[in-house]
Amino acid sequence: MPHGQDVERKNDPTSPSKYECLQCGDITEANSHPGACECGGEYQNRAKSLE
Repeated sequence: MPHGQDVERKNDPTSPSKYECLQCGDITEANSHPGACECGGEYQNRAKSLE
């Protein structure tokens, strides 16, 4: 990766992760799994594949 394009704190376990609701598409950031969405759907970590 060329210099200047590094993602700061990319692998830092204390940095928040983005989660997306699989039912309504809501996106939130949290340090740990946020649980269930207000719509009743489940959040999935956007960094992980659904496959």
